[in-house]
Amino acid sequence: MSFNSRQYEWADLTLILGGRDITGVRGIKYEKSIEREPVYAKGRTAHSIQSGNEAVTGEIRMLQSEFESLVSAGNGSVLGLALDALVAYGNPATGDNMQTDRIETIRFTSEASELNQNDKFQEISLPFIAIDVKRQV
Repeated sequence: MSFNSRQYEWADLTLILGGRDITGVRGIKYEKSIEREPVYAKGRTAHSIQSGNEAVTGEIRMLQSEFESLVSAGNGSVLGLALDALVAYGNPATGDNMQTDRIETIRFTSEASELNQNDKFQEISLPFIAIDVKRQV
């Protein structure tokens, strides 16, 4: 029996945002969280842990040229866009199992630009909130 311990790497990532392959992606981070609260009654220890709202937050970092394409699609701002994203890990040409996450209804919460002396390119960071993340779709 053989065992393959190869891990996904940056070159294995594909980001499809709003139906478009984002080739200038520099990073992506997303998380799904849920509110949890212990319920106390008689005694010193919690009687149960209750769950509340779920939230999806994240950030996409991309080159300035990709950002400008999104700005054009949003008629001058990315803040009006509502996009779905597919984040695919793996390369089937090399025998990898594809893992694909779907981030539903991304809405960007801010847009900022920064460029410093001696920068060779501009990287834009776009924080977002979303409706849901479906793993391994």
